[in-house]
Amino acid sequence: MKIVFLTSDNRDQHGRYHVTEPYFGTAMEALLQGFAMLPEEIEVHVISCSKRTMQSPEKLAANIWFHQPIVPKIGWGRTLFLGCSAATRRLIRTLNPDIVHGQGTERDCAMSAVHSGYSNILTLHGNMRVHAARKEQRGSLYYRMAALLETYCLKRTGGVVAISNYTNELVRPLAKSTWLLPNAVDQRYFDIEATAAPTPRILFVGALNERKNPIGLIKACEPLLRSGQCTIHFAGEGNEQSDYWKDFNHLLESTPGTELLGFLDRDALGREFQRTSLLVLPTFEDNCPMVVLEAMAAGLAVAASCVGGVPDLITHEKDGILFDPNHPVEMRVCLERLIQEPDILKRLGNQARITARERFHPKLIAAEHLKIYRSLLSK
Repeated sequence: MKIVFLTSDNRDQHGRYHVTEPYFGTAMEALLQGFAMLPEEIEVHVISCSKRTMQSPEKLAANIWFHQPIVPKIGWGRTLFLGCSAATRRLIRTLNPDIVHGQGTERDCAMSAVHSGYSNILTLHGNMRVHAARKEQRGSLYYRMAALLETYCLKRTGGVVAISNYTNELVRPLAKSTWLLPNAVDQRYFDIEATAAPTPRILFVGALNERKNPIGLIKACEPLLRSGQCTIHFAGEGNEQSDYWKDFNHLLESTPGTELLGFLDRDALGREFQRTSLLVLPTFEDNCPMVVLEAMAAGLAVAASCVGGVPDLITHEKDGILFDPNHPVEMRVCLERLIQEPDILKRLGNQARITARERFHPKLIAAEHLKIYRSLLSK
């Protein structure tokens, strides 16, 4: 089976044109790892548009090719990605695939998939209509435009891979078909062995903004931090011009036991997992947060909000703990219990790794994608 896989090359998105190897979002990287484990069954052609020519390999694996159409700036968001869609369509015609799979509605991939002229499906990693309704990035047109494009594409694609029940319910009224399948996890995280810290070390990973709720985490845990029962380390970045970022930094400076790590790449995150006691995600909204899957694969206990798609990943008290992010006392009591009872942390972490192997391993998720492709083609 020949698949065209549309995803963003983050070199272009981050302006890192000097880097010689393309790199993608963590979910896409993991799924491509799974496809590489099935060389006899699938041929994959990754297409990532760019504004500038970059040095790139012809192949990412024995059965995975890489293509990069160059599209002038006028062909991107300001023209609703029409330039990207046209360039991608021309390339796809030369490849003549069985299926075109667009990754995400955040940028050009969904538009290019539905206008490819071939059978196509989409995977939603972030729900743009939800972000727009929450009025995220106030003063920016980004989420409002992305939400409109998402609605347009959902009505025109052959089906949607929903990575959580949360997203499945959101897209089912618009999509012709849906398939429920979580993201894959980068296989490197399964090899991590954590080392217990003398003082319980809590890790937060994510954007430092209102939706991810890092301020709520600090305020909830302030008594634990001031008494020296734990430390909290924040891996992520925020909008330095926003009031939320300023409030977060002020709270960070005035609260002992907190540290800002900044952005961590995948290798650095793996090293951070090794010395972490517990991952905490106090988010108000999330689809299928990759850091939860990655921490579980690394054998870490996870405490996370019972919102969005998170309950699809964690079974409460079996391989993690769920709490209500709107109740700081509940959050604090939950975390206090975990840091004071290391046996529970160890039990949850061990079971989390088992769950990750059974449900999120890249080869397993890739094989499930093949079933989805065959299902669509059979129609």
